[in-house]
Amino acid sequence: MNDQSKKHYDILIVGGGMVGSTLASALADTGLSIAVIEKFIPDEIQKNDDYDLRVSAISHSSQNVFKHVGVWQGIENRRCCAYEKMQVWDSAASGVDGEVIFDAADNGVKELGHIVENRVIQLALLERISQLDNVDLIRGQSVTEINYAPEKSQITLEDSTEISCRLLVGADGANSAVRQAVDIDLDIAEYDQKGIVAVVTPEGHHQHTAWQRFLATGPLAFLPLSNGQCSIVWSADSAEADRIMQLDDEQFCSELGHAFDAKLGRVNSTSKRAAFPLIRRHASCYVKKGLALVGDAAHTIHPLAGQGVNLGLMDAASLAEIIAQAKINKRDFASLHTLRKYERWRRGENQLMMFSMSGFKNLFGNDNPLLSKIRNFGLSLVQKTNVIKSTLMNRAMGFEGDLPDMARDSFK
Repeated sequence: MNDQSKKHYDILIVGGGMVGSTLASALADTGLSIAVIEKFIPDEIQKNDDYDLRVSAISHSSQNVFKHVGVWQGIENRRCCAYEKMQVWDSAASGVDGEVIFDAADNGVKELGHIVENRVIQLALLERISQLDNVDLIRGQSVTEINYAPEKSQITLEDSTEISCRLLVGADGANSAVRQAVDIDLDIAEYDQKGIVAVVTPEGHHQHTAWQRFLATGPLAFLPLSNGQCSIVWSADSAEADRIMQLDDEQFCSELGHAFDAKLGRVNSTSKRAAFPLIRRHASCYVKKGLALVGDAAHTIHPLAGQGVNLGLMDAASLAEIIAQAKINKRDFASLHTLRKYERWRRGENQLMMFSMSGFKNLFGNDNPLLSKIRNFGLSLVQKTNVIKSTLMNRAMGFEGDLPDMARDSFK
């Protein structure tokens, strides 16, 4: 549905990325009128296109959400890569000490998750939105003005179109204009690290395994892609990251292979590289009357466990569930009472993951000999203790925690 003649909506979602579009799709059966505003619509994936630099590790719970809203097939029809194992080890370890291997077969599942390009996810979601009668996608327009009011907010587009709504949702990323317009403060902790991303071609096949090595300067992840290449996320202290970015391709591949312990042999080639600062952000509140924040607009975390987008998708599914329940019970879906249910539900889950990632970063991101011994002992204990390993696997796959219904395997 793309009729922009309607200028008032029940729900207006600013940001049609992965999280905002998931929220719109999850509200398809509510009967509410919804608009999604997205300035940048990606080009469709072509068969021989190079792989994008930005990918996400999609958990089972997120996959369930995508299946429920009718986009998982669209993702698979484009391209994604299942990973069946995850191997994690510490650069200070020797032999098998300080190494843990997670195997999907140990938990009776086919895979631990999927590596998917962010563009693929967004394209599949936008394709789905275009099929929904109650959702308008407003393409190629920036929001130039946001006037929030508890009962009825209004935004102005760059072509001077004015649109009002009962519930305004900020799904517009870490630098959210919606969040800034309503003066919601951020708790910010800078890691003094940057994440370097690239697509590389290793000598050996990735074995459908997600690999992660903890270095003193930050974690290095090799993530499998469907053509045998790997997407890398190399988190390093800012000065070190700047140095790495200045290397030519040959030097970069050589240093990357060494940092990765040559697990897949030499790194034969690399794509262009990009680097971005790593910052933990958490909004002081997620909601006001007639307003909600989801995804990176509400929180960002260290990428070492690849959970950022999964947290955002759980935000979207949870908010959709709260809104749908309010509609069924004939309650105001945009009231502060209703929206605070969403905030209470998600804030604790997100905060737990944020602090866990900060703790991992502090524990592994140094070369203190005592901490090195503790790390190696801990990883070895996990490897040898099935109960601990199974619990960690379930958490990583999204089987643990207070999940929205559509993220559960049993939900129909």
